[in-house]
Amino acid sequence: MRVDASSTNSYQSYSDYKDSGIGWLGKMPTHWALIRSRYIFTRKQRPVRKNDGVVTAFRDGQVTLRINRRVDGFTESVKEIGYQGVRKGDLLIHAMDGFAGAIGVSDSDGKCSPVCSVCVARTKIHMPYYGYLVRQLAVTNFITSLAKGIRERSTEFRYSDFSNLELAVPTTSEQETIAAFLDHETAKIDTLIEKQQQLIKLLKEKRQAVISHAVTKGLNPDAPMKDSGVEWLGEVPEHWTTAKLRYLVEESVAGPYGASLTKAMYTSEGYKVYGQQQVIAGDFMLGDYYISDQKYAEMTRYTVFPGDVLITVMGTIGRISVVPSDVEAGIINPRLVRYRFDSKRILPEFFKTQGQSTAYQNYLVQAAQGSTMDGLNMAILGRLTLAFPSIGEQRQILEVISDKCAQFDTLISKAVKSLALLKERRSALISAAVTGKIDVRNWKPQSSADKQQETAPEPVAIPATH
Repeated sequence: MRVDASSTNSYQSYSDYKDSGIGWLGKMPTHWALIRSRYIFTRKQRPVRKNDGVVTAFRDGQVTLRINRRVDGFTESVKEIGYQGVRKGDLLIHAMDGFAGAIGVSDSDGKCSPVCSVCVARTKIHMPYYGYLVRQLAVTNFITSLAKGIRERSTEFRYSDFSNLELAVPTTSEQETIAAFLDHETAKIDTLIEKQQQLIKLLKEKRQAVISHAVTKGLNPDAPMKDSGVEWLGEVPEHWTTAKLRYLVEESVAGPYGASLTKAMYTSEGYKVYGQQQVIAGDFMLGDYYISDQKYAEMTRYTVFPGDVLITVMGTIGRISVVPSDVEAGIINPRLVRYRFDSKRILPEFFKTQGQSTAYQNYLVQAAQGSTMDGLNMAILGRLTLAFPSIGEQRQILEVISDKCAQFDTLISKAVKSLALLKERRSALISAAVTGKIDVRNWKPQSSADKQQETAPEPVAIPATH
């Protein structure tokens, strides 16, 4: 699938332009007007009706009832102070999230919080056109730059800010055509975006399946199997060893708790303090928390060494990293435990890879939820059953995983680039249409045959999972 923002060049331009005098708009069609928002819109504060549902302006530009998107994950107000009525066709501008794209035309009747400005037309306009236009100011960062110029370190975009903006005003018939054109064309691009997102999801799932199968079932599909003795793990190769984690480590340390290490003790230099940030990202260069030489002398038992395995046990649990050879001297914080494995029995990288497989991650999550501390501890981790082959076979498995994952990573990278190009094209098309850089007055929807040909994605060869 090859798409880029320059594809807007295939559309015809207007014959005559004039300088708008506005940076984000540039030249605009000669017959278009330039009018301040307050002469086009007025803010409407209606009373709330008994059965009104909550309408939310989402960052992707959809303005709809919450129940149309999802029913959880929202902060519910105990008292809906200042809530206002919304009607289908109103333009909503979220004061706090408007800079990120939470601007659009409501598709529902309901109510919204006072953080939104509910705008209605003062005169005859086609509201969907302005939904595209005003939101485009957000996604192109104009609103962010505007807000920074108004108030330092804030991205608020309230009605008072919006009302002073000068907006491009085509004829009403042009507004309708532009909106219809964008509805049609962005719907096609959105379909391609959805397919690309599904492809990326599928590739990541297949990648994870390759890893999970290799570290729990081995590389030989014909190898005799045996019961691991653990229901969630199932069968493992007959020649593999099974053992509890606590019998495979030479040293284990839980991060310091209580008053022994607090953020008040952190300094700008000295010995580094490692936590979830480094383990989750797998990047030990991140972070700038340190403790003094004196404090480190009291806490040397928590020191990290190359080859140590670190596991997150609080908050985001079950993430695993192996300390690299070039690690900066430092200690672990209370959200981690440190293990040093018996190098003659199991490789740190093999344990990390196995521990991050689907079966092990599911077990760790369930174990954490069932514990009194709602997290992992060394007792839970110590009971974890590991299944592993010889050191030589562990290395072979890791090499195969590396090769397979490289193939998937290449495909994922290509899919991500295609996705970015699709989003870039979508934004460029909207911008070109609402600012008059392309003339769509004579636009007609394509035939279904043309549409099918344009939206057909290129096939992607997905590597076998085993």
